[in-house]
Amino acid sequence: MQHSPPPLTLAAALAIPLPSGRRSVAAFRDGDLEVRLHAPKGHDPQTPHDRDELYIVASGAGWFCVEESSTPCKTGDLLFAAAHATHRFEDFSNDFAAWVIFYGPQK
Repeated sequence: MQHSPPPLTLAAALAIPLPSGRRSVAAFRDGDLEVRLHAPKGHDPQTPHDRDELYIVASGAGWFCVEESSTPCKTGDLLFAAAHATHRFEDFSNDFAAWVIFYGPQK
């Protein structure tokens, strides 16, 4: 990327309309790095992805479930889901949002 993009606040990302068929909004992309904002409402029907993912909880709290384990999470926490792992958020607060960082090649 030749130029640094302007900062994107959580409020600005939450105001971006959710694209049809997507569960998150694009925030940044450069090469094999993609940052999105995931703010599920009611339930989180995620399916496994073909790239590794980092989540940074931007607001709220809930439970992060990966395969058979569940871990409480809250604002500021860093979470990881390996490519192809079943994962989702459960019992999350109404203000829950997480930055999602997809990186590396498809696996």
